[in-house]
Amino acid sequence: MSTDRKVYKRESEEARRDALIVAAMDLVAEGGPQAATVRAIAERAGVTPGLIRHYFTSKEELTRAAFRRLMEWMTRDSSAALLSGDLGPKARLAAFVSASLRPPVVDPKRLGLWAGFLNALRTDPEMRDIHEQGYRAYRDILETLIAQLPRKTDAAQSRRDAIACNGVIDGLWLEGSALPDGFAPGELESIGLAAVSAILNIDLTGA
Repeated sequence: MSTDRKVYKRESEEARRDALIVAAMDLVAEGGPQAATVRAIAERAGVTPGLIRHYFTSKEELTRAAFRRLMEWMTRDSSAALLSGDLGPKARLAAFVSASLRPPVVDPKRLGLWAGFLNALRTDPEMRDIHEQGYRAYRDILETLIAQLPRKTDAAQSRRDAIACNGVIDGLWLEGSALPDGFAPGELESIGLAAVSAILNIDLTGA
């Protein structure tokens, strides 16, 4: 009985903390960092402002948690394609690139959220660390997929190729999220696969 109560309390607190993070993310996406005041976050999450202090030592800590969540979501949603089926190396890379260039990864709200946090990278070392961790997590997956391709290369070249491919994907993600009606269905994926194929000198378009 007592164990059940403890589990329920932990899950409830995790849910409340999560609700505050999501509320902060929504407000930053809608109106920028200035819209995510403590009062507005509490109101959006349906709690009192004082409760935020129970879960976060400051608004800055909550902001960092929201930015970390965004970075995690981006990598998670791109990687979800790798869980489906028994794919070969080329198909796995093609699936990862394609997933990175379509919803829910390509999304105006996520772009607004990312842009809202961007300025803080210049002044907050912890925000820069979160950005670097998120970037490296995504790029490490990309680099691993590239290294598994049937081609002659070495670790240093796989790293350089991953950086180049990541740059292409980032650029297409940015434009696709900023102009959601500016591209035909599947166009960003097709362009991304062609560009990555050219960088790696291996055809992914049929994978």
